[in-house]
Amino acid sequence: MRAGTMRWAGLLTAALTATAVHVAVPDRAAAAPSRHEVVTWAASADRLGDGTPDLAYRLVVHTSAAGNDLRIRLSNAFGDRPVTFDSVWAGVRKTGAELRPGSNRRLTFGGRTSVTVPAGRTVFSDPLPGRLPAATDLVVSLHSPDAAGPATGHTMALQTSYLAQGDHTAEESAASWTRTTSSWFYLDAVVVRTDARTGAVAALGDSITDGWASTADANRRWPDHLARRLQQARTAVKGVANEGISGNKVLADGAGQSALNRLDRDVLSLPGVRTVFLFEGVNDIKAHTGVTAADMIAGYREIVARAHAAGKCVVGATVAPFKGWSDWDEAAEEVRQQVNDFIRDSGEFDAVVDFDRVLRSPDDPARMLPSFDSGDHLHPGDKGMQAMADAVDLTALDCAGGPRTAAG
Repeated sequence: MRAGTMRWAGLLTAALTATAVHVAVPDRAAAAPSRHEVVTWAASADRLGDGTPDLAYRLVVHTSAAGNDLRIRLSNAFGDRPVTFDSVWAGVRKTGAELRPGSNRRLTFGGRTSVTVPAGRTVFSDPLPGRLPAATDLVVSLHSPDAAGPATGHTMALQTSYLAQGDHTAEESAASWTRTTSSWFYLDAVVVRTDARTGAVAALGDSITDGWASTADANRRWPDHLARRLQQARTAVKGVANEGISGNKVLADGAGQSALNRLDRDVLSLPGVRTVFLFEGVNDIKAHTGVTAADMIAGYREIVARAHAAGKCVVGATVAPFKGWSDWDEAAEEVRQQVNDFIRDSGEFDAVVDFDRVLRSPDDPARMLPSFDSGDHLHPGDKGMQAMADAVDLTALDCAGGPRTAAG
């Protein structure tokens, strides 16, 4: 990996033309069917605090699929006014906020070094020539002279990133990056160009997928473990997009928009996604809002139908046990059991992963196995996260035969 990273870092900066960004992906695919774009990293967008003018962000993200010609996506999905980025760079991390010498290179947008993202919109950069290996700590540095109003980003990154006052984005030194943040701001996806056989899986979930209780700065969320398995396996799926939001629900907005309301932006819009991995529902069930199994099933069916209509397969994962958590009661447990029966037995998903059976205690199936429990009885710790990833049948992610016809 290190040698590949250094080859990418050592490529000379090339000027990109405005034409490059405007060539549509379908046209490129028609001209060169052996190549297409695949997401190599992503994080679901949510509203953060207010943006700060003249602040720079040095954002550390960990890639999954290898490829060429990386592009990043900047999001102003929750902004109430346009936001301008006048300097955006991408490099490879050495340690902390310091970059590998010679790796930091400017990104452009339609051939320009500055871009204004309208409120509620996202914008992709131009391709950056060169190869980006898998499992790279990619660093995206961006500066906004006018950020204000609601900022868009991902709250619980479980990854230390860095802040600087003023524009220090071109610097490879860590000297100016004296403050830290545990959130990702404005950046919500990185894509690479790879062969057309390569695809990605997008994990649509809540705090367990987001990595709550896994070790920070160590990439031990279950989608991270899954990405490492995929890199070693003889499978065409290499990209993993973690679209978990802590506290998220299937049916109702709250901690982020509901899975139903963010499905298009956070999942279906990502290049190269072949399969949607749906693991969500415990926050609806434990909220004591009167949500029934029938309500949950209707929500799952809508997600499956919309994903199938977009040509994606859907893997359904059963809701994990959470007895011992403060919101657990017998009524919620009954809904969980009914929902899990549907996920296992309905035949409406293209494949099923039974996280309930993986995580539950044989002595009390409503509880998580103590060795997998982080201690709060809802979130698996590092060992539980690994067990979840190990339970995924990698062949189910390939979606080789395409999605099933959505049930009527």
